[in-house]
Amino acid sequence: MTVPPERENVEELAEEIWTLREIGENRYERVTGGSKVAHANRVLAAMIRDGLAARRGDQVDLGPAGEEIARAVVRRHRLAEVLLSQVLALKEEISETTACEVEHVLSAEVTDSVCTFLGHPPHCPHAKPIPRGRCCEIFRREVAPLVSRLMDLSAGETARIVFITPQSRRSLDRIATLGIVPGTSIRLLQKRPGVVLEVGHTTVALDQEIAAEIYVRRQPREPTAP
Repeated sequence: MTVPPERENVEELAEEIWTLREIGENRYERVTGGSKVAHANRVLAAMIRDGLAARRGDQVDLGPAGEEIARAVVRRHRLAEVLLSQVLALKEEISETTACEVEHVLSAEVTDSVCTFLGHPPHCPHAKPIPRGRCCEIFRREVAPLVSRLMDLSAGETARIVFITPQSRRSLDRIATLGIVPGTSIRLLQKRPGVVLEVGHTTVALDQEIAAEIYVRRQPREPTAP
């Protein structure tokens, strides 16, 4: 699927405005001067003309239609980052470059399928929130019990890690070196005073704060011998 350059430029700039707004830096000079979009000032002027964006003094914000465009692009980009870095274990520069490419071509149906496959992660690998989709609402209403926090398990229960919501990249890297990544099967040995997991043939101790960032899907208990 080929995306027209005009549409890609609008999507890219809308995404940048959204991202800058998250950190309170959606100033006109920052939006136009630091943009990766060629002739960003012209693209922004066209977006303002079409009601996709608005300028209020020095601040640039998104109109309702622009908000929807940005939300969809940000969602696709951050889901792609999770898939590429946490599941396929690609290097960060490759994940980022590829995510920038696929964010413009994934359909809504494919995006929801990726989100469902990943277990509806709330954050990207950089700890930025992933906008929710319709599949996430269905998941929350109908199948939320399938995924729970690691800390909700009882001692002795086994589970498979679905996603991790790191507060920092350093936190994610730290637990990854312990073999704790999405898809890994674990057994909770104890929760207090520290959290102790069995990961393969290794016993791993975690801080409560880190354990609270891990979400799992329970696995059926093994039947006991008669």
